[in-house]
Amino acid sequence: METAALLVVLVIALALFFDFTNGFHDTANAMATPIATGALKPKVAVLLAAVLNLAGAFLSTEVAKTISGGIINEDQISSTIFPAVIFAGLIGAITWNMLTWLLGLPSSSSHALFGGLIGATIVGVGASAVNFSVVVSKVVLPAVIAPLTAGIIAFTATKLAYVITRRYDNKPDGRDGFRWGQIFTSSLVALAHGTNDAQKTMGIITLLLITVGWQTSTEPQTWVIFACAITIALGTYMGGWRIIRTLGKGLTEVKPAQGFSAEASTASTILSSSALGFALSTTQVASGSVIGSGLGRRGSKVRWRTVGRIMIGWLLTLPASGAVGALAALVVVWLGGWGILIDAILAVLIIVGLFLRSRRDEVNAANAMSEVADSGMAVKVKRNPPPTRRARRREQQQRDKEASK
Repeated sequence: METAALLVVLVIALALFFDFTNGFHDTANAMATPIATGALKPKVAVLLAAVLNLAGAFLSTEVAKTISGGIINEDQISSTIFPAVIFAGLIGAITWNMLTWLLGLPSSSSHALFGGLIGATIVGVGASAVNFSVVVSKVVLPAVIAPLTAGIIAFTATKLAYVITRRYDNKPDGRDGFRWGQIFTSSLVALAHGTNDAQKTMGIITLLLITVGWQTSTEPQTWVIFACAITIALGTYMGGWRIIRTLGKGLTEVKPAQGFSAEASTASTILSSSALGFALSTTQVASGSVIGSGLGRRGSKVRWRTVGRIMIGWLLTLPASGAVGALAALVVVWLGGWGILIDAILAVLIIVGLFLRSRRDEVNAANAMSEVADSGMAVKVKRNPPPTRRARRREQQQRDKEASK
């Protein structure tokens, strides 16, 4: 009994460490664009994000219920094996999170968690223990629809922003007011991130407690909510500067109007999904919004090579984390308690190794945005830009007048 209880405590500790990595991995979702445009100083931005992540974690538990009572058929799993399965799944998720953080790729922490858990469950218990209909409806479909929807909303909002403020074209800092708006919209994204991503670790811990018989309801206990909220807030405050750099200036040069539109789109998409219990990827939504805002500003350029790298990361997240989770579960199946110990040692070695590798070319608050975009001209106009539709209409009207004389 004492060994079983010790394993449960170990799994809870590992789940909270995943929550911590989720925080610093996804800070960029809320704060990359306001840092890039100069709306917020880097350290102020991550502090604000941490506080709002903490608050957001208390606003909803719908996503936690989806994980604790939907994706895995816990009634088909023995309480003696399931803590080890969750342990193996978390190793898969954490390994992928650390690797993509090192590479500066804004991959999905959520899909890493789901992939690791599914892979470990299939190996440790069997495919029948995974509720694939829920996986498709509440994980896979939102992964396809949410970033596309966010991109379209951001594209439309950016177009409208520039049309409404067209009189400020070619005027220094003409649209600087959007920077103030960005403080509000980026705060909303951070709050929304807490309502979605913090819930996933709550769901995992709740699922564990249900399986071992320490809890019957799918509603997270109060101490679980507090622990997950505080942990993700601490991770957020650490700042995932590598990923902030990729989202802030790696996809497109972000101007204040674009940042405002992208963040508004991201926040609205995440909050709607959280209310419906969809465990979507906030990273994919934020990336889709940034790309949409880049396409929506005339004269801006989206770096499609970087977009391609990110999309490859998206596609690999579920199977890669699932493969690591499956391998970790296989070690447990083969070696039992010794397998858990071996998995734990290997996980520590991988985490420490990736962290030490990151110190060779450290990215921090001082250099993540060393080329922060100055507002400069409100629109970055080319030397010989093509005429707008309005300009073409005026030219046509002028020609018609001259022809009628």
